[in-house]
Amino acid sequence: MRRRVWGTAVVLALLATVAPVASARAAADGASEPAPLERLFDNRAVSEDARPGEADFDGSGGSLSAADLAGAGWTPGRALTVQGARLTWPRRTAGEPDNVRAAGQSVRVRGRGDALAFLVAATGGARGAAEARQCRGHERAEARRAEHGRVLDTGSSASAAEPCGAATGTGTVRYTNGTRSPYRLTAPDWRTGPLATKAVALPHINTPDGQLTEKARLYVVTVPIARGREVASVTLPRNRDVHVFALSVRPESRGWTGGWAASTSGYTAVGPWTDRTLRLVVHTSAGGPRVRIRLDNTFASAPVRVGSATVALQATGATARSAPVPLSFRGAAGTEIPAGAQAFSDPLGFEVPPGANLLVSFHLPGTVTAAPVHRLAQQTSYVSEPGDHAGDGSAAAYTSTLTTWPLLTGVDVGGGPGSVVLLGDSITDGEKTTADANRRWPDVLAGRLRSQEEVPRYGVLNQGISANRVVTDRYPGDGVSTDTGGVSALHRLDRDVLAQTSARTVVVFEGVNDVRWGATADEVVAGLREIAARGHERGLRMLVATIAPCEGETRCTAAADAQRVAVNEWIRGSEEFDGVLDFDAVLRDPGSPARLLPAYDSGDHLHPNETGLAALAESVDLRLL
Repeated sequence: MRRRVWGTAVVLALLATVAPVASARAAADGASEPAPLERLFDNRAVSEDARPGEADFDGSGGSLSAADLAGAGWTPGRALTVQGARLTWPRRTAGEPDNVRAAGQSVRVRGRGDALAFLVAATGGARGAAEARQCRGHERAEARRAEHGRVLDTGSSASAAEPCGAATGTGTVRYTNGTRSPYRLTAPDWRTGPLATKAVALPHINTPDGQLTEKARLYVVTVPIARGREVASVTLPRNRDVHVFALSVRPESRGWTGGWAASTSGYTAVGPWTDRTLRLVVHTSAGGPRVRIRLDNTFASAPVRVGSATVALQATGATARSAPVPLSFRGAAGTEIPAGAQAFSDPLGFEVPPGANLLVSFHLPGTVTAAPVHRLAQQTSYVSEPGDHAGDGSAAAYTSTLTTWPLLTGVDVGGGPGSVVLLGDSITDGEKTTADANRRWPDVLAGRLRSQEEVPRYGVLNQGISANRVVTDRYPGDGVSTDTGGVSALHRLDRDVLAQTSARTVVVFEGVNDVRWGATADEVVAGLREIAARGHERGLRMLVATIAPCEGETRCTAAADAQRVAVNEWIRGSEEFDGVLDFDAVLRDPGSPARLLPAYDSGDHLHPNETGLAALAESVDLRLL
């Protein structure tokens, strides 16, 4: 029998052919050794505008514009913090592999935290064009419904669980102690997914036939993991329509308590501000010996530059009690925040008293014509004359006032037992309260917590947005708009609740705007169920409040009240939440239960006055928190 002798070149050629097949099989059955994500990149998503053929993200020649990404501040190798997770945009030039199509690959990931964060988008391949047309039609219809105040029909609820064209799959998290846990990942489609939950939207799509003026979306999606265990690796789902650009463990905010927070309610025209300093006044709930701030460039399409920032205690107006203390960002005096991202300042030794007014000042050296804002601040803040005045103790340079909170979304304090997050609408936001007096019901609740010893003195984070709804977006989630009613509670849950500093308990107090604008009780209940389930997945204690009465207000018709009553009946009998706060019973007139008690009515029959808001806060059994 003759022995065949193989030449070296032939053997190497055979190995080159067999190795990728073996590697793919190993990845498919999860048997491969975990590898860094970038070593697994097998798809090209980004192209230069002049050379669109160098990438094919979706199997039909579509790709992301490198110029658009750079314009948003998403440059190769750029670290992005989104929803508290630090992710790195791939350090690849246009036309190089920059993402992996999920097919069961094992990815090396290390860290302890509360969630995995995936920077993802889905593609439908050849189905993409047809799905895009269908979903864009749905998106336009949704925008029209929101504009005219009508809720979506049952089949198109604003649930974040199944966005149009999404790709879903399950994977596994492996821990260093040998245990594992499953997860489910839903990646919204890059052309048809909801703008309300995107991390960034780019203005164009590159194709071989030319550039389309159509928004390309990228998303950060988080999934829960076992707290306290160290992650060793992650097995990706088996769905090649899911494209993963980056993956990390979101760390828990140990050692911090949320002292103040505000939700981004919209993206509005401002100023314009050129070389101006903003001095924002915020009222703390909890205090501590250290401080850090959080700036969010949510909903933006371009980066914003912060030249410097300081913190001080307020004396009066824009005057500091003592010299403002400089903050830093990763050791630098300032930072640039990419579109859709956020920046935390470094920890600063600074004694923050509980229940105090802070001055948070930051210099904007460039020109800012639009910014993410929280509209209903009920607090006077200040804008300076040209120049960096963040370090000024005097108010002399601050010659203009603001009644919104732009960019600033959080102030954390060192130590403490954690935070209670209040997810609500205008009643939580402070509508009808006295400006600069801090008489919102969350403020009164925070005061109660500070003055007792029965339960921990939690921080209270007010995530109310005036006009907000459970199941419908008021602000569409992209572009400059005068509507500051925010994206739906479902769409903002990850950012405004799950990613909040040391969140322990959540109180959901929403729904009146839904029923006033035509939502059915079933739609509101479905939204509340989803909120409860997603909070419980993260280990949060979930409380819900009944919807207050509003008969006499124009939109609070008998039909709307019937839906409100039905939602409240479900809430009172529900086992989906860990506790119920019966705010309806606190505020209603016993002789006319569809109306607010006259002593609690601000006069518009919808919003309680300060006496009514205090009654809400006083009614809370602190042991439930």
